[in-house]
Amino acid sequence: MISLDPQQQSARDWFEGLRTRICAAFEAIEREADSDAAFTFTPWDRVDESAGPEGGGGGVQGLLRGRVFEKVGVNVSTVGGRFSPEFARSINGAGDDPRFFATGISLVAHMANPHVPAVHMNTRYLRTTKSWFGGGADLNPPLPQPQDTDDFHAAFRAACEAHGQVADYPKFKKWADDYFWIPHRNVHRGVGGIFYDHLESDFEPTFAFTRSVGEAFLDIFPAIVRRRMSMAASEADRAAMLAYRGRYAEFNLVYDRGTSFGLKTGGNVDAILMSLPPVATWA
Repeated sequence: MISLDPQQQSARDWFEGLRTRICAAFEAIEREADSDAAFTFTPWDRVDESAGPEGGGGGVQGLLRGRVFEKVGVNVSTVGGRFSPEFARSINGAGDDPRFFATGISLVAHMANPHVPAVHMNTRYLRTTKSWFGGGADLNPPLPQPQDTDDFHAAFRAACEAHGQVADYPKFKKWADDYFWIPHRNVHRGVGGIFYDHLESDFEPTFAFTRSVGEAFLDIFPAIVRRRMSMAASEADRAAMLAYRGRYAEFNLVYDRGTSFGLKTGGNVDAILMSLPPVATWA
């Protein structure tokens, strides 16, 4: 068990509390669809004896397969240890000292109805020789609806504008557009959102903004799900969704830095790869 200072503990507590609230909100939607689907939670431990008392930690993988949410994973983790020398050079502040601490929440939802957008959200707190928050959320509709896109962006614009001393919505929106890009397909992964990393201002204002990102997600995404989950869908709509999921999987396996970070720091493989859709097609 790694020992946490007050800042590390408060970040961990927030991420775990947000996980509990999101899971409850998603289960409530399943009940509205006459489904008794519920999350199963699987704890996992990480061992890094090379780092002494600062090494180790673990997390909990939450997974639900239901009538509305075909597959949704909501994971939390708190880990510490040492990066490999090669990987340390790619991490902010770890080039000269490979020790690290990380805590966060990561969520990916793949929906049963093609009219309900898939979604990704994660926020995290990392410490090396530097200390920062990162994360964001992005909407991934197989069949985009302008209203959903506009409402999703408006929610995160408001979150940024409420914390203008540390958050920059135009910058974070462009960051998401640039990051969630599939070069070999020459397309975006979805319709964007916000993305930020290495937010190194004082702990309290950056933590407050990161909490607002979580609140914005919890406010807007369930509303979008309820708006679309009862819409009729054709076989052509489902075929479009499965083809889109193939692109989603390609991005996460080839380009996503979070996937790479988890695999290279000894995280739980099942939790890391929960972002992959349950079914996908390729032409």
